[in-house]
Amino acid sequence: MKNIQNLKKIAILTLAMSAPLFSQSTNVYWGDTHIHTGDSFDVYFLGTPNATPDTALRFAKGLPVISPTTKTPWQLSKPLDFAIVSDHAEALGTIPRLFAGDKALGETKIGKILLEMAPDQTDEQLVKVYHLITVAGSGYENEYNLTQKDFYTDLHGGNKRKPSWDALLKTVDGHNEPGKFTAFIGWEWTSQPQGSNLHRVVFTPQGSDVASKYLPYSSMESEDPEKLWQWLEETSKSTGSQFMAIPHNPNVSRGQMYSTKTHTGKPITAEYAETRMKWERAVEITQIKGDSETHPLLSPNDKFADFETFDFVLVPGGGKADPTEADYVRSGLKRGLELAATTGVNPFKMGVIGSTDTHTGISSAEENHFGGKGQHDSRPGIRSELTGVGDSKGWDMGAAGFAAVWAEENTRQSIFDAFQRKEVYGSTGPRISLRFFGGYEYTSKDIENKDIADVGYAKGVPMGGELGEAKGRTPSFLISALKDPDRGNLDRIQVVKGWLDSHGKSQEKVFDVALSDGRKDGSIPVGNTVNEKTGAYTNDIGAAQLTTLWSDPEFNEKQSAFYYVRVLEIPTPRYSLYDAIALGIDPKETGKPAVIQERVYSSAIWYDNNKAK
Repeated sequence: MKNIQNLKKIAILTLAMSAPLFSQSTNVYWGDTHIHTGDSFDVYFLGTPNATPDTALRFAKGLPVISPTTKTPWQLSKPLDFAIVSDHAEALGTIPRLFAGDKALGETKIGKILLEMAPDQTDEQLVKVYHLITVAGSGYENEYNLTQKDFYTDLHGGNKRKPSWDALLKTVDGHNEPGKFTAFIGWEWTSQPQGSNLHRVVFTPQGSDVASKYLPYSSMESEDPEKLWQWLEETSKSTGSQFMAIPHNPNVSRGQMYSTKTHTGKPITAEYAETRMKWERAVEITQIKGDSETHPLLSPNDKFADFETFDFVLVPGGGKADPTEADYVRSGLKRGLELAATTGVNPFKMGVIGSTDTHTGISSAEENHFGGKGQHDSRPGIRSELTGVGDSKGWDMGAAGFAAVWAEENTRQSIFDAFQRKEVYGSTGPRISLRFFGGYEYTSKDIENKDIADVGYAKGVPMGGELGEAKGRTPSFLISALKDPDRGNLDRIQVVKGWLDSHGKSQEKVFDVALSDGRKDGSIPVGNTVNEKTGAYTNDIGAAQLTTLWSDPEFNEKQSAFYYVRVLEIPTPRYSLYDAIALGIDPKETGKPAVIQERVYSSAIWYDNNKAK
């Protein structure tokens, strides 16, 4: 009987994938916007100095490479469509040049100290150097009395980074193949005051002809996001370059990413909100250093909230930080509604994506083929040890994630424009195709349309959009999710709603809007087919595709709201289970669950009562 059911599901999936389910006006493209190589100081010091932008982009294209960490062949199961090598702007490329014998860098104060600390460049020596840099860079005292200013003067300022930047531009442009693979020019602005993560990945759709006119703005110039936005504005005007900044890891921002105050402690104003939303159109909701959707203490009624929780302060010995409403995307979206009610502008009306933040140079986010965050968690046998990322150990990391965009074509400008309109979503790994539209005119017949995107665009707005004035009507949402053909079936589709109550306080609720296997009650779990002794699982449960039209039964047109979709897979093995089996240990020894439910998150659709008035 199970074999017959499997044959039926395979037939349904094959039909669904061959039929024109989604609009030809936009296609889904998958990418990783957050890849670090040896040009990043921490990658170099954490033992992967031979990771290069060329290796990173060849791997993203689906080509086999020799892993910089394991020295063995690695290859993605499916190529990506786009990628960004986003090395830290701080001392970009100067560390490898220092240890390669660059005399000008080696004769500086810091150059001499670092060369003396790591004469043989052993793992132990390089980790000590990394700890010194992270401690000093975060403003803490250290035995060498080094400061950020010292690093700026000796390894960063002037044109010290230009040879490395020019080499990166040449490599990225060389890998960009319009229509086939998109390689973006980008970097990471790594603001980390007192270990609080305020990082942003910055990228541009322009090529090296424009990007060669500037050097990447870094936290050594300023740790204040407003200064970054000011630089983006000025540089955009002077060079014609477009930019976007993507925050990541709000989960370890220690109450700063979605604070109600600016970096300098001033109340958020409408001008601040407008500027932030001009440059920061999306946030990285999931990655290797944990999931940033929400936290079980912040969403106690959400039974799926405790997923890949990572709360380590990002300095050695930093311990853990308690979660706040300023640390997670869902609570940030809720705060945005509250601030919009008082300032008139929502500063947190952001879309969402996923990416890896790999520090190995390769985008390995597959549970059965996970390459780790960096050298110190790249292999199963060392994942019980400290990684060098705060006090975390290897198995604390998560095998995630990827960015998905709905764009007209696979080119720099088209994908960038999709980010601008927030028609993007994030995945913890599986390439689930997700469509999400909202409007007032959808009918039950629309879900029967062979191309729901046609009717979706015609009658409403896609993810990232805004609903118009209600005028006594209730919005409905057209949602379709198609499983990754190489991964687990789908468990359910959920809509997460946030709204302002009559007292101006934000609230949240999770609705199960489509369930697999004929279930009517979302409290009934989908089941679990994972064999914890072998790591095998079957798709005897769940669905290949889920499609629904859902109307908000609690809609109040006087209350501003947002809606986003979360799609869950059936339970599948976490990479730590595969590790435990390979090591011959009890999975409990990893300290992590043997199975997880992978997921995708859509960007939200907003209803703004302030605009509807």
